[in-house]
Parts: sequence; structure tokens; C-alpha cells
Amino acid sequence: MPFRWLLRSGLVAALIGLAAVPPSRAATFEIINLDGPGEGFNDTTPTAPVGGNPGTTRGQQRLNVFKAAGLIWGAILPSNVVIRVEARFDPLSPCDSLGGVLGSAGAVTVASDFTGALQSNTWYSIALANKLAGSDLAPTVNDITSRFNSDVDNGTCLGSSSWYYGYDHNEGDDNDLLAVVLHEFGHGLGFQTFTTLSTGAFLNNRPDIYARNLFDHVAGLRWDQMNNTQRKNSAIRTGELVWNGSYVQGASSRFLGPIATFRVDSPAVIAGLKAVGTAEFGAPPPQPAIQASMVLVNDGTGTTSDACETIVNAAQVSGKIALIDRGTCTFVEKAQRAQAAGAVGVIIGNNTTGAPPGMSGNDPSITIPILSITQTDATAIKGQLGVGVIATMGTDPTHLAGADDVGRVRLYAPNPLESGSSVSHFDTAAEPNLLMEPFINSSLTNVDLTQFAFVDIGWLGTLTGVEGTPTPIAARVQATPNPFSTATALRFQLTHGGKTSLEVFDARGALVKRLPEVWRPAGPQAVRWDGTDANGRRAPAGVYFWRVRSEGESLTGRMVRVE
Repeated sequence: MPFRWLLRSGLVAALIGLAAVPPSRAATFEIINLDGPGEGFNDTTPTAPVGGNPGTTRGQQRLNVFKAAGLIWGAILPSNVVIRVEARFDPLSPCDSLGGVLGSAGAVTVASDFTGALQSNTWYSIALANKLAGSDLAPTVNDITSRFNSDVDNGTCLGSSSWYYGYDHNEGDDNDLLAVVLHEFGHGLGFQTFTTLSTGAFLNNRPDIYARNLFDHVAGLRWDQMNNTQRKNSAIRTGELVWNGSYVQGASSRFLGPIATFRVDSPAVIAGLKAVGTAEFGAPPPQPAIQASMVLVNDGTGTTSDACETIVNAAQVSGKIALIDRGTCTFVEKAQRAQAAGAVGVIIGNNTTGAPPGMSGNDPSITIPILSITQTDATAIKGQLGVGVIATMGTDPTHLAGADDVGRVRLYAPNPLESGSSVSHFDTAAEPNLLMEPFINSSLTNVDLTQFAFVDIGWLGTLTGVEGTPTPIAARVQATPNPFSTATALRFQLTHGGKTSLEVFDARGALVKRLPEVWRPAGPQAVRWDGTDANGRRAPAGVYFWRVRSEGESLTGRMVRVE
């Protein structure tokens, strides 16, 4: 079961006028440790280095992860003002064997109508406001406040899983702290609205820059064009609330794949496409699609349709699409038992109101597709199984998963409202998964479309001083692992073969190392950088950029070296 990421925000308005705004450099993050002796960042429990994290205590590894997250965001976001993040680890609830809160974060304060503001009468998270103003508008307070769940490491909060402290996103069944910290920092940096969603009221009757980028299909209006009642209704309009910023819209096809589809073909009374949630595990929805009859599983125990025990009607399930109820055991366990019974696909019906859930988990042995549907749709299908239900699982390559017909990415707007999660996240329908969805997923390894949202709200022009760097960084380049401590593989894709040069720069744009020029064929490439400069000396910890040039094309990526 996925684990919710809840944001929290404290709000204080700051209205300050400044003189000329200086040009910005890469942002620097300062982590303010609020933990007491022996807890959180100060936990002295011995640990072995893992995934590039050299810390030898639990507390040091936690702090290293936070610093790495700051370096990653700092490689993308320019600011002359240090971004101060207050952070601590505390037991957070709810948290049990099936799910729980991993962390929360938000801006400590906001500002509007300062010199450098891109929009008048508009709230900005204080870190962004400081960047635009070129000075600290609220020097007596920190910029981002955050809390993370210390109980994740106690062996009971989320069952046997715990925090994973590596930098390489190789968490397996554990919870990738780096991905969660990147997510929560994203909220504090501006991926959040300060609107009171239960009433639709803006903070002090003034929109924030995030809300100015929200558009509702039904109303045909942006949030800053609506009244309170319209915004209240929009916040629970699943599938109809989208991000209206042009940069996210323009980049969505580079990060999102074709939409997964589940269609009931007969009987006619319930026929049609159904809203679906996707799984991290199992086969992707097939293309061409598969069509089969549906059968409700029976495990003979308790809630017999939850597949939490061995399925006893395997003869009926074999060759069919298995319908399973959510609850009691994990999504992976349900899929394992359906596959063992011979199902060609799995549909998991939600056991509560709201959108179909995203499904986390990991099991490479599961080779059939798994989708989820709403409780309402599952109930309707069950009601027709007596006459026979035929359905199709597949994909629609003409539509992006989690976006509307013109590529505007959907926001999370379940009904009923989910405090702390609604609106200030991308929708769970996105596939592949996005960093700013409300649930953790094992596939999160970068800041994906979030960096484009930050262009839309005013954070970004160009990403670095290196000449030729695009805005933002393209999906065709990647360093793995990233962050790294000793060496990393610089991976990129060439459109044409030819002589290829590769250069590494520091965050100021100064050349660190030029690798030998060689001829490379078209297609995927990988070049190892050992973290040394032109003189063979170990490059200091920090943010680095690398540029590939070959036959008229230039690709640029970023990476973070940590000690």
C-alpha cells in the first residue's frame, strides 16, 4: 500500500520593497537540525555505509541525505540567498503495517508585492520570494520547515521496511529517504497552494503563484479567476484540475507515457472506460490490449474476495481477469496469488471512496498487468458478474497518462478532500510516476516535471552558467548513480554518430575536466567519470554539470558529488 506524503505550511505575510535585484547563482541549502540529543540527526546507532552514503551512524546518514537533496535542488534552482531548512525526526501518525505518513514540509512564511515579484498581489513561498528579490525578506525566520517519521526505522511502523539512506535509489522494499526529502523540499520551495481548500478562500484574499497556474476544465477558469465556492468545488473534481503552466505542458510528453486503460465491454449497462490507478510492479498494460472475462476471486477466508489467502476458485480465475478487493494484505500479495491461479490480469477494486489507488511494491516475478479502479466501479462490476462481464486492459498511445488532451498535467483532486495532500500534488494517474505525487514510489530517481513547474512559478531561467545549457535539463541525459562519491556513469543518447567531446564543469561554469574526444555511434552511450579534475585530484563535494557535443547536437546534465 502506498504511503502518504503530507505537506504542512506555516504562513506569515512579508511585504518588503527592495532596490535592484542582482543576478542569481546556484542555490545553497543550510540544514537546521532541530533534533535533541540521541534522536533524529543525532541518533548514534552504528550503521554501515550504503549506496554512496559514507555515514557510520544513523543520524549522520540522515543528515548526509538532507545535504544531498539540497545539492540536487541547488543544481537546478538559482538564488543568491541561502535557503534555510529546519528539520527534525519525530514519530508521526498514522503509521501501521500497511501505510503511514513519511514526512511533511512547507514554507515557513510567504511574501508578496516585493521588488522583483513577477506578479503583483500574489503570494510566493519565502525561498522563491528571496530569490526573486535578491535578498532575504524574512531574515529572522527559516525558509522551510519539515518533519520526518522516525518510527519508519522501528520495524513495526511500516512492517519490516525501514528508511533507506543510500543515494542510489536502490531501496528495494524499504523507503527511499532521498526521494522523500526531495519531494518535501519541493513543497517548501513553492509546489503548494496556501488556499484553504475546505472553503476555497485565498490567504488574505490574495492568490499564490501556484494557484495562478491551476485550471479547471469544468469551470473553464483558472483558480485566480474563480470565487471561493468555485475553488472549493474544483479541489475535489478528480481528473478535471490541471496545471496550466506552459513549461510543464510543453515537457509533459517527455516524462509521461501512454495512458493505461481499462474498459468494460459488456454488459452494456456498465460498459465504458473506467478511471484506473497503476502499479509499480507487474507488466505494463499490454499493447495490443488483452480482452477476457472477469471473475471475482475467492480465497475462502474472511473477506473472501481480497486474495489474502490462496485462491480456492483458481479453475474459474485461470485465463480470466481477476477482480480483487483492496485491503488486509499488500497489493503484491494479491497479484502473486492471482498470477498463481492463472489470471491474465488483475483489477483491484478500492475499498473506500475516492480515486483508484496507486499501488506500490516490488516483485520481478509478477508478469501480468495490474490496475486499480474505484469502489463504485468495482461494485457495479460485481453486480453484473452473474450475467458475465467482459473487459479489456491496455493502453491508449494517443493520450498521456496523467495529462489532459493538450498535455496539461493533472493535479491530485480526490473526493472527499484529503487535507495536506489535495491539490498540492500531481495526480496519481501520472505514469511513469512523478516526484510530486502524494505517495512514495520506488521509481522516483529525479525531479522530473517538478523542475518545469518551477519554471512556471518563477524559479528558473537557465539552470547554470555553462554556455549552451538548456532550460530545463532534458530527459536524454542521466548520471548514475547521482549523487555519487567515487565515480558515476554519464549516460546520454546521440541522434547521429560522430566525434564526441565530454566536458565537466563546476557550479560556477569553470571547466573541471575534458575527457578525450572519440568517435561514438548513434544511440545510447555511457562514459565513466571518476570524480577527478584535469590534474587527477579528487574534485570537492558539490554540484557539477557535464556537456556532450557531437555532430551539431549538445546535451547537458547535472550531477552531485558527495563525500
